[in-house]
Amino acid sequence: MFDRENGWLPKVVREGEGLRLEFAGGADALHDPRTFSLPIEEKHLAVLRADLARHLIVWSALTPLSFAAGIDEALDDGAAVALLDPILLGRPDEVDAFLQHTRLERAQLVAYGADVELLESGRVVEAMTAATERPDWQRAQEYDVDRRRAQRGTTLSPLDAAILRFTGQYVHGSTIPHRDPEAVDPELLPEVVQVIDTAERASAGLRIERDARRGRTGTDKQDWKRMKAAVEAAVRGAYPDLAADAVRTVSFLMCSEAAHRARTQPFDVDAAEHEPMTQRRERTLTFTDDKEVEEKWDPGDERHAVEAFWDFVAERIGSRNEVFTLEDEALGEGIQLLFYASSLARIASVSDEGGDTGTKYRVEYALIDDLAHYRAMVRGFVAGGFDALDGLALWMADPTEFEEARRRRLHG
Repeated sequence: MFDRENGWLPKVVREGEGLRLEFAGGADALHDPRTFSLPIEEKHLAVLRADLARHLIVWSALTPLSFAAGIDEALDDGAAVALLDPILLGRPDEVDAFLQHTRLERAQLVAYGADVELLESGRVVEAMTAATERPDWQRAQEYDVDRRRAQRGTTLSPLDAAILRFTGQYVHGSTIPHRDPEAVDPELLPEVVQVIDTAERASAGLRIERDARRGRTGTDKQDWKRMKAAVEAAVRGAYPDLAADAVRTVSFLMCSEAAHRARTQPFDVDAAEHEPMTQRRERTLTFTDDKEVEEKWDPGDERHAVEAFWDFVAERIGSRNEVFTLEDEALGEGIQLLFYASSLARIASVSDEGGDTGTKYRVEYALIDDLAHYRAMVRGFVAGGFDALDGLALWMADPTEFEEARRRRLHG
């Protein structure tokens, strides 16, 4: 009998001798919209046909009832029918008074053009004067986000909002930020660019490295934290009035871009760019993990031995696979990286002056500070073997002494 161009708005159908208002709302178990209907009268149809604002308002009041029905419960017909006369037939002031005690899907009204200031003041009918049949759901999402910010006491200035729009994080703060100058009011864009320039200068001397302990795409959390702190300190210092949300999104942008650059680089940039292939190039090296998977690195391999080892770690790392060994079997030397304990062991076979035939080993343990420390250890062993690690850590030969030191650090 009646259906607007936008097929989502409730439509009126004739069923036998009566009329029913049919609308979609909520979702079923398969996440598809559910369809509900309720009986209406000719007088209701006349208003729906003539007044888009009231059509949208009654739908906004019916939507919470459809959500309450869940995936398979029936609509509360009594509550739904009780909405019709007050919303469709009342004077504007009577409708507004009724809606003060009625749940509304307000974001839905905003999507269809509601004036937010009038809506928030309770003048719902007047707020829908400029309603349209075509929704703008981005506007509705921003309305929802603004309400949540207001609930936690956050108010955005025009510059704050412009920065969030520039990074694409006005609505979804957890998405990967990007640069979108076209999303910003041209009058505010120069100020936004100045803020970004401040952040870029603060992060210019920092970088985020790849972290094989977190897989092929993982990056170093400590590097991220250092860059975040540096950027936020610089931005807050230069723009003390910026909201925390704006400062956070700028640091997130800088860190995300640095992490993206890192994923196109080697796992150990220093080894790849600055460390020559020295004494160990003529030696075959063996990589193993805690699952006894083994891989050989041979002289002439296109990859640096350090990069090949970290590539092996990134491929094999897992919650139950956190011990990796790098060995020079010909010399009887190796290092064992104990990621779960932030530590490392270096091992060397030793000659037996007592004449026993069994192989004996010299084993020493060290606590590892961070990823950079692990990288230095791997580089040192590849370049110079067991003895090259002497100055890179405090070594302990007694396992009990080492375990006590590890626990002291763990528990502060």
